[in-house]
Amino acid sequence: MKIAAVQHDIVWEDPEANFERLAPTVAQAAAEGARLVVLAEMYSTGFSMASHRVAEEPDGPSVGFLADRAAAHDLWVCGSVPVLDPSKADLPFNRFVLAGPDGVAAIYDKIHPFTYGGEHEHYCAGTERLTIAVEGVRITPFVCYDLRFSDEFWSLAHHTDCYVVVASWPAPRRAHWSALLAARAIENQAYVVGVNRVGTGGGVRYLGDSAVVDPFGVEVAGAPEGQEAVLYADIDLEKVQKIRTRFPFLNDRR
Repeated sequence: MKIAAVQHDIVWEDPEANFERLAPTVAQAAAEGARLVVLAEMYSTGFSMASHRVAEEPDGPSVGFLADRAAAHDLWVCGSVPVLDPSKADLPFNRFVLAGPDGVAAIYDKIHPFTYGGEHEHYCAGTERLTIAVEGVRITPFVCYDLRFSDEFWSLAHHTDCYVVVASWPAPRRAHWSALLAARAIENQAYVVGVNRVGTGGGVRYLGDSAVVDPFGVEVAGAPEGQEAVLYADIDLEKVQKIRTRFPFLNDRR
């Protein structure tokens, strides 16, 4: 399956402006043969702690954009969105949404709010992990800070071919981002698709460093520093199986 990882800037707290900017990018990715298009964390607003202002209903316009683009181009589109879901919590969730040609297929609420940045005061932590098959590829999504918690990845490794991590990871800790993407791929013998934004938002600078890492820890696609770009990579299920068979390290976990 061909994935398009979109390293993009975000117009701060302006969903309509971001829809306008990203719609042609999704269309181009579809034209290039991508079957899954991955956008960044809080792709339509930026990583805003003004949750009372930016959060939308579960079927709000930011979720609607993902579903509309997926239907229009007959593919899969994902990213995270600030969503207020009163049936689950009083605070909004930082919600990863995966939309397919037939509508929203799955959601995952970020399990680890970024307490260092105060996210836990404005967004509720999710409790359920997710793995979903997308055109035969078993995909497990995580959001930004989740990347630091290896146990979350380990718990789903046997059932995962590709981890997708969407992020707003700041420039001062960019080395951590790149190291952890590679570590999660090596530890779990799975692809890791890391999509981080660029630009500035809320006074924070982002350099991107988006990458696709294969199950042996080799970067097969990387984005230029600080620039908008689309990375294309094929998720090769045969490679996952060959590496896990030749190096059966997952079997030794306790």
